[in-house]
Amino acid sequence: MGSSSNTVERSALKVVSAKAQHSPYNCRQAQPIREGSKMAARILIVDDELVICKSCEKVFRRAGHDVVYATSGRQALEILQSNTFDVIFTDLKMMDIGGLEVVQTVRQKYPETVVVVITGYATIASAVETMRSGAFDYLPKPFTATELMAVLNRALEKRRLVQITSDEYDYSHDAGFEGLIGRSGRMQEVYSLIRKVAPTDCTTLIIGESGTGKDLTAKAIHNQSKRKNERFFAVDISTLSSTLLESELFGHVKGSFTGATTDKLGMFDVADNGTIFLDEIGNLAPETQARLLRVLQEKEFLPVGSTTVKKVDVRLIFATNKNLKELVS
Repeated sequence: MGSSSNTVERSALKVVSAKAQHSPYNCRQAQPIREGSKMAARILIVDDELVICKSCEKVFRRAGHDVVYATSGRQALEILQSNTFDVIFTDLKMMDIGGLEVVQTVRQKYPETVVVVITGYATIASAVETMRSGAFDYLPKPFTATELMAVLNRALEKRRLVQITSDEYDYSHDAGFEGLIGRSGRMQEVYSLIRKVAPTDCTTLIIGESGTGKDLTAKAIHNQSKRKNERFFAVDISTLSSTLLESELFGHVKGSFTGATTDKLGMFDVADNGTIFLDEIGNLAPETQARLLRVLQEKEFLPVGSTTVKKVDVRLIFATNKNLKELVS
């Protein structure tokens, strides 16, 4: 799990601590498309050529899907006010409301619905504009039943993935694990560990490969702890030199090193009562380890170049992708 707003489960982490809608069109509410499911998809066809609507309807119904069609963009938007669909096939050029407006409206109001544009005016420019507006695919006229079904199948796979991601996000967000996505057995173990560790003040080590979301796990621990209303700082140790890291963490006094022209507060000053997350702890220099040990054992620290001891109450969370036991030995 990496440092993205939303992370799909990829590998294990180890946390160590000391009702249907009705309308004049007889539509029903769309249901989630699940992998391997034989459930019929809900499809809306929008085209001012009735023959196109009926031809597509025939192909889709033969495949077992539920189909509704509209012969204008305006009618399509009216249908959408009280019904939802898995996939919409819309013509690009229509007399009242064009396909691009349909695409943009669907993207804004019904983001889980997948839109495919069909048109007899196929150009590279129109295709690019369509895709930029939020369409999933672009199908030039004329097309065969095989081509139509191929596009539909791709769109349904996209719809399924969107639904899964949305479900997982809702679950993790509601459960207090915003950013962490997944309900597998392994992820349940991670959630359980977070719930156990968060209420304590234990120093915590998160072990996992790069890209598995150690930073999101640390933030979840903070958000479920008694310190959740206090500040949370994250530092990637591997990106800072030892001198700069010590200055960032402990602060410094004027003249303590070249370039130290003023006193500076460190993270331990401003994060008091909060949480500091140190990523890639395996890269920490020995001298900085000694300073950090004092914080862990005595709950106090010295700013760089100072002789004045400062008391601090900060929870520390560490993370690594390395085998720390091997590094120590």
